[in-house]
Amino acid sequence: MPIFLAPIDREVTIRHVGCEPKESARLAALGLCKDTKVTVLSSQHGAVVVLIRGSRLALDRVTASKIIVA
Repeated sequence: MPIFLAPIDREVTIRHVGCEPKESARLAALGLCKDTKVTVLSSQHGAVVVLIRGSRLALDRVTASKIIVA
């Protein structure tokens, strides 16, 4: 499921990041890569705030729709 559909306050694992290579590299530098565990803190209108390795990160609707979690 896309990360914006993930339950709030539950840890999920990133299974796929379906972006262009340049954007994928930028997200990987922020820690968003395959098999990384993140916690969704909020999700409103497709925009998502996640907790990853102790840091909060906001994702816009387009980027959040490309990150698949389980």
